[in-house]
Amino acid sequence: MQWITTEIGEEFVRGALELEPTPRGLLPHRLTSRARAQNTDSRLAMAETQPSGVRLVFRTEATAIELDTHRTKVGYVGVPPLPDGAYDLVLDGRPAGSATVSGGDELILDMMTGEGETRPGPSGTVRFSDLPSGPKDVEIWLPHNETTRLIALRTTAPVSPLPPARRVWLHHGSSISHGTGAAGPSQTWPALAAAAAGVDLINLGFSGSALLDPFTARAMRDTPADLVSVKLGINVVNADLMRLRAFGPAVHGFLDTIREGHPDVPLVVVSALRCPIHEDTPGPGAPDFSAGTLRFKATGDPASVAEGKLTLKVIREELARVVRDREDPALHYVDGLSLYGEEDFAAHPLPDALHPDAATHRLVGERFAKQVFGDGGPFAE
Repeated sequence: MQWITTEIGEEFVRGALELEPTPRGLLPHRLTSRARAQNTDSRLAMAETQPSGVRLVFRTEATAIELDTHRTKVGYVGVPPLPDGAYDLVLDGRPAGSATVSGGDELILDMMTGEGETRPGPSGTVRFSDLPSGPKDVEIWLPHNETTRLIALRTTAPVSPLPPARRVWLHHGSSISHGTGAAGPSQTWPALAAAAAGVDLINLGFSGSALLDPFTARAMRDTPADLVSVKLGINVVNADLMRLRAFGPAVHGFLDTIREGHPDVPLVVVSALRCPIHEDTPGPGAPDFSAGTLRFKATGDPASVAEGKLTLKVIREELARVVRDREDPALHYVDGLSLYGEEDFAAHPLPDALHPDAATHRLVGERFAKQVFGDGGPFAE
């Protein structure tokens, strides 16, 4: 078998805002260098390098593909090792397999102290073989939960870039949008909704970090897009970041900044899915190992809501008010409970009391596609 090596460049990468050359390969970033320079939070710094929604896209007649990468896999003290991150293959818009890569670095984090230890390892190779002959459009979705550096792309036939031909959907949200609990990178709820709607996704879902940061709003402002959405609530509550007095103006400011670069595009504000621990109880949230496994709990006092502390119920009401008061005909509100509500929680409980499972990602993706992209929805063609 003879291999053709193709240099990986921007023309082959979708879903990243920037590509950074490093000694171990090309690192996709989901925030711009300007935004990264203004960030001081290590969790967001890690999350934006985890390439949720980032994929290699090209056309080829190859029957085998190899991709050399160097990953950083995250583990947590006191928690069983997480599964290896998956590389999902999509051919002509249809799922065509999944694979993992060995080696790479391992970052072990202590959720109680915030400290971490990195254990270095070698680069690895992911391979897809026995592909159908003839020309085909190829997408390789990178692991949504592992920092991934791209080293080399090899194929058994030449590759050519695919010109963008679809609407671009720019989305920002929390770890649920990032993909925690999803079966794979093409199975996060935003990826599933984008596939159902036939749009190109740029996913700025950042674990623990949908916190109305101005630099994130500016990155969204400066990113070309035809459709924009922001999903807000859960991180503001479980970080206990602000009070009601600050939250409404912060949302207005975030939306104002986005509108500077996207004055007329459809813009959707989505509130949080149902999460019983934070519906009526403020944050901060905290890890809970009392049952012998990782779960999360709310540690705030419900009585403090009267003093301005935030819960998911309070935030949903405030987001609906902000959208209504802005009188923007292209701005729309979607109640997160319409995507995953009380009855859904009974049928598909959150395994760790905070994040959905793979079946719930599919449920939310299907409902978002129907409600937002479907006939009469704000993103309908």
